[in-house]
Amino acid sequence: MNSRSLPANDPDIQTVDWTPTRSAGLKRLEQFVGRSGQAYADTRNFDLGPADRSNTTALSPWIRHRLITEVDVLSAVLARHNPVECEIFVQEVFWRGYFKGWLEQRPSVWASYLQDLDSALQNPGSDYEDAISGRTGIDCFDAWAAELVETGYLHNHARMWFASIWIFTLGLPWQLGADFFLQHLMDADPASNTLSWRWVGGLHTKGKTYLARAENIARYTNGRFHPKGLAATAIPLTESVAHPVCPIPPLAAPPDGPFLLLLTLEDVGGAALMPHEPEAVVGLHGPVDSRSARPQTDFAFGALGHALAKWRQDPIAVRDWAETLLNKVEATGVRRIVTPYAPIGPVRSALDAAEPLLIRQGIEVIRVRRGYDSLVWPHATRGFFGLKKQIPQFLKDLHLTE
Repeated sequence: MNSRSLPANDPDIQTVDWTPTRSAGLKRLEQFVGRSGQAYADTRNFDLGPADRSNTTALSPWIRHRLITEVDVLSAVLARHNPVECEIFVQEVFWRGYFKGWLEQRPSVWASYLQDLDSALQNPGSDYEDAISGRTGIDCFDAWAAELVETGYLHNHARMWFASIWIFTLGLPWQLGADFFLQHLMDADPASNTLSWRWVGGLHTKGKTYLARAENIARYTNGRFHPKGLAATAIPLTESVAHPVCPIPPLAAPPDGPFLLLLTLEDVGGAALMPHEPEAVVGLHGPVDSRSARPQTDFAFGALGHALAKWRQDPIAVRDWAETLLNKVEATGVRRIVTPYAPIGPVRSALDAAEPLLIRQGIEVIRVRRGYDSLVWPHATRGFFGLKKQIPQFLKDLHLTE
């Protein structure tokens, strides 16, 4: 395929309105849905630059915080295309669930990443500073570093190239690169980000790496970049740590009685899971990381604020969840906290740390998982191929196909 296959210019879809509301996400979905069939399959690998996102949905920040959901996206696409026409697009939607389910069953991968990152951050070195500042002399890499910091977004193919250059050309620890993404991406997701970096490096699928090639970058950036000096080989990374498989926690049903609803950045739309209105609501934006960049924090804080607006509440940026929740319980008199299930990541860690203190005070904590997650996650046992085979059945179970 060549550049003549690319979609025609369309100002409505070239430029993304990054407003962190459900209505803005649904508008973007409606703008793109007509191109989610063969046009998407043919052009999705092209990175046309930040001024032209006409060949990709750019929906990930809204899905990340569940302002819109995977089911919203699949429903809209399958209402416009038959499953064969949009097969590639549908598979891409399920990658997010695959990564979340895989990490949920191997939490030690996240713990190991954090431990290694802490060590790497002790003395990252000047090469690291040059990389995150876009001073490597590799044209595409430096442009992407600047684009990420400025906009909080990168095309998925650019993320793969960037990670490959970071690991195999620059020789930097993958954990530092994954952290750089987590601090800046508006759609920064612990599972997708961590496992994608591990996949590029040859840790996720053992021995299989992704090598960024100059001719590939030139072709799929439409000639914008012609990088020099890229690594010619990609020797897989190794690790000495074994990661045992752990069972996914059982489902918990939302309560019939009064409850305090806790909303977090993992699922700002979680009120839709509840059988009735909560007695009170609190939204916690945290754990707070002072290194997080402005586009990311603006989108995340805005998403949570949008979800809380109907209750005239503002998000609370906080590190100590237990104290904040105890104060809210005392103020409301409601001794049951219900929250959408948080997968492995910082939010989960904060809730896990707070829950024992809450329980000692006689406060019940219930984590309600979405049906989509309970359907998809258990199939993320090995590689994506095993889960991919289940997609036709998933769509039937979700009542999206017959």
